[in-house]
Amino acid sequence: MSDVTPSSAATLPLVFDEPRGRRKPPRHLADLAPDERKAAVSELGLPAFRAKQLSTHYFARLVDDPAEMTDLPAAEREQLVADLLPELMTPLRTLEADRGTTRKTLWRLFDGALVESVLMRYPDRATMCVSSQAGCGMACPFCATGQGGLQRNMSTAEIVEQVVAGARSLTRGEVPGGPGRVSNVVFMGMGEPMANYKAVIGAIRRLTDKTPDGLGMSARGITLSTVGLVPRMRQLADEGIPVTLALSLHAPDDELRNELVPINTRFSVAETVEAAWSYASRTKRRVSIEYAMMRDINDQAWRADLLGDVLNSYGDWGWVHVNLIPLNPTPGSKWTASRREDEREFVRRLEAKGIPTTVRDTRGSEIDGACGQLAATDA
Repeated sequence: MSDVTPSSAATLPLVFDEPRGRRKPPRHLADLAPDERKAAVSELGLPAFRAKQLSTHYFARLVDDPAEMTDLPAAEREQLVADLLPELMTPLRTLEADRGTTRKTLWRLFDGALVESVLMRYPDRATMCVSSQAGCGMACPFCATGQGGLQRNMSTAEIVEQVVAGARSLTRGEVPGGPGRVSNVVFMGMGEPMANYKAVIGAIRRLTDKTPDGLGMSARGITLSTVGLVPRMRQLADEGIPVTLALSLHAPDDELRNELVPINTRFSVAETVEAAWSYASRTKRRVSIEYAMMRDINDQAWRADLLGDVLNSYGDWGWVHVNLIPLNPTPGSKWTASRREDEREFVRRLEAKGIPTTVRDTRGSEIDGACGQLAATDA
């Protein structure tokens, strides 16, 4: 029997495409590959080499004030900025925690949609958690974003701009610890990244393109999460970009996962884990299994044993790592974090089966840290 009260979650429509009729975000430099930028500049009647200069300002120098682009003639600068560097998002609120090293920003997009990003600075790295959609269509009942439904997909440039904004804050010394750079990006903010596949892959290419064509990040510093869109997981293995795949599993059995992650009614635990294993086999990149620990729902010791058995059924060659996530509950929710003793036993059971397991360091609970909480309070 399932450990949750039966609900309509498994029968909710699972939205893969954004609602029709919405205006698209304005075209931006970050939407375009280097050759496309040259073509766009030429279409404006300007020399193609201006594309490289503009890219240098945006990706390398992190400039957001056109007055600083002094190598561009004033007339051309105005035209280039208007056509290729339009304002994509406006910060509404930035909340800080952990003595300023965690910064959560609520953004308003051009059409009024709200999204969130989080910058987390650690002693050895700085990580940006970015959104890929305004809202989410996956309808997971314990997730604040999932309860609001999907508004629309974000563009490649809107995704990239979240990282660039974080990079500017670090470069300018606005975050304690002195000037720095973004070393890691996790697609674990609002939305299901695999449901906005084209834009997300475009953003990853912009992040990893060599400077000044992109931010010059290592693909190994990028983590792409999914609740289990199996066809897209298989497609990702063909992209040739060695990002880390993170599978939000949350339950090792179909009966419970159908309730917690409704997409499981289309792609079972076995299908989803097999797709993750296939990705690891193809790329030689270890997959992260994300597992939100929910009190008396999915944190029983026998479920830890079952999870270990499911993962070990594909071999014990170190293809997987389990990342347990203490649930960051939303106000008024019945979903609460597991007891510490149950969390410790879960870890012990998995490690006894040879599964590397860690408990995620949680940040930002005092600033509506769970994805979608801040947007929900401002909607």
